[in-house]
Order: sequence, then C-alpha cells, then structure tokens
Amino acid sequence: MRYAVALAALSGRPVRVFNARKRRRVPGLRPQHVTSILACAAMCGAETEGVSIDSTEFTFAPGPRIPGGTYEWDIGTAGSTTMLAFGILPLASLAEGPTRAIVHGGVFQDYAPSPYHLQHVLGAVLRRIGVVMSLQVRRPGYVPGGAGIIELNVTPNSELAPLTLNDPGIVGQVHGTAISSHLADRRVSERMACSCEDHLSQAGLRCAIERIEDTTACHAGANLAIWAESTTGCRLGADRAGAFGRTSEAIGRFVATSFLDDVESGATTDRHLADQLVLFAALAAGSSHYTVPRESEHLATNLWLIGQFGAVGTVDHNRVVIEGIGLARSREVEQALATSRLTAGTRRAAGAATGGHPDMWPGAGRDWT
Repeated sequence: MRYAVALAALSGRPVRVFNARKRRRVPGLRPQHVTSILACAAMCGAETEGVSIDSTEFTFAPGPRIPGGTYEWDIGTAGSTTMLAFGILPLASLAEGPTRAIVHGGVFQDYAPSPYHLQHVLGAVLRRIGVVMSLQVRRPGYVPGGAGIIELNVTPNSELAPLTLNDPGIVGQVHGTAISSHLADRRVSERMACSCEDHLSQAGLRCAIERIEDTTACHAGANLAIWAESTTGCRLGADRAGAFGRTSEAIGRFVATSFLDDVESGATTDRHLADQLVLFAALAAGSSHYTVPRESEHLATNLWLIGQFGAVGTVDHNRVVIEGIGLARSREVEQALATSRLTAGTRRAAGAATGGHPDMWPGAGRDWT
C-alpha cells in the first residue's frame, strides 16, 4: 500500500486501492496508514478520497510537483514512525529540494524497521545510488503508548543509479545499539547487549554494542539493533523490540541468530533490506542485482507491484534482478499533470513520455491504476 502511493506520487499516475488490509484481524486503514498516505499527499499536492480510519478503499491523485521542504506529522498512536518515514523516503529521494520530516508516534516495535536499521543499513546502501539520508531518534516511543519522535533528513538526487551487490564479502566488525527506557534498575540494555555479543563472539565475529539508558521516553521499553558492513560494501542488520514476556537475553539471542542466519546464507542483503530495496531499484536508471537470504511473500508482492508501473523485477534462486524505469521528472510532464483534472472516478495521466523512458509516463487516456 505504501509502495503503491509512493509510486503514484512519483509517476504522476493516480491509483485506486481497494481491499486495503482486508485480511487483517482489524481490516482497513489504521491511524499510521492514514497519516502515511496523507503525508505523501502533502509532499506532492495530491487529492485523496476515502483516506480514513477503517477504510478499505481509497484514491490518490498526485499533484504536479514534489518540492521538498519541512514537515511534521503526528500519528496519534503507537503506530510506526519508521514505516511512515520509509513511505515518504522515495518521494524525498527524488524531490526538487531537501526534505526534513519530524514524525511523532511509535519508534520501536515489531513488524517495523528500527530507526537504526534505516540509518545504518538502508541509508548506507541508498548513498550508493545517489540518496543521502539521516534518521535520528529524538525521543524513543514504544507500544502501547507511542509518544516517540524521529527526524528524517533527505538530500535528493535528480535520478537514482542502479545497484549491484553480487559478492557478499566477509563481515568483520559488528556494531549496534541497545536502548532501554526507564529500565536501568533491571540492566536491560546491558543484558541485551551482552547476550548478543556473546553469541556473535561464538561465531567468530567482533561486536561492539552501545548501551543507552534513556529517561526521556514517556513509557518503559527497549530495543536492540545491530548492523555490519562486509569487505565488499554489503550492509546487513537485525533488530528486535522489547515486549511483555521477552527476556533481555532472549532478545539478544534472537538478534544474533537472525543476523548470523542472513550472513551465512551468502546473501548480499538481509531479509528486511531485500524488500526495502525493490522500490528504489525500480526507480533507478538501469539494471539492479542483489541476492536475498530467502524469497518471501513481501518480496514477491513488491516485485509484482513495481511491474504495474513499468519496472520489471524477477527473483530466481534468491537472486533479484530489477530493470528500473529511470525516473526523472520533466517540466513537460509537470505541466501536463498540473493541467489534468480529477473527474468522477478517473484522472487522466500525463500526455507525453519523456527522457527516453516511455514506460514511465503513460500516454493520455490512461485511467486509474
């Protein structure tokens, strides 16, 4: 869903999303999804319909420009701030100017990337394709209270270079951060870090994890994240949030084991980066190649989605190949988008293909994706 909105904003093609989160225990959009969609709309001047809590169908018709600028959004719950940051990152990567975004909500939780993974793994890889980003935790926030704050800063590029990660190389020094809030008396940061370091040491890896005892969060909570760069420049990481019933030692073991599994697979990405790179490779000019620890449903879905916008992505025996569309906004397309009009269910897309990439900008008369 976030990918679809980002691709719509960047391509200038309106989309209609239906059956949104239909199979989830609580179907429809949650506050974090609503805020993420509206954030993308704010960045590109989009018109939306049906973007509300519990909605299972909405439309998103992008505006003509993505100027960049300073933004601030509050999810209002413990919904993931990092997922919102990831949702707007493609727009910020190809905006006309730098983007600064402050996001309030949950910061450390299951089923969402930790800010340390976005900064030290995804961010490091994106620099190779032309995007400079930084993500800082201003205040930690945990489930169920949220109330955390992150700040994302992105320096864009006019277009993205393809990515080639063929050789996993050898992982040497592992770095990490063990953070806990209002849990110093239980030594949670120290225990998570020690457990992880011990397991990595047994595998022959050096590991240095920073311990942070935070007192600024509104609620107690914890998170452990590690990352490393291989001798060939590949980046891999793993993380785990604290939760009721999880011991600090179990978190440390889980993070170490997840990391080692991905390293020992011979992949050039970790299991999360594998999914995250799909959209950026699709937007790049040329062919991107990398290997993943395993093929996942998320990866297959993302590869299908980029195909709806002109890119071609395949995965065979854990090797991903993506032929990007070489997105570069032109003045002609921006003018065409500015003069297009939203009608009762259809907004006509921009008229002419430009820049030698005919698949990117659909011809006049193309309806909702």
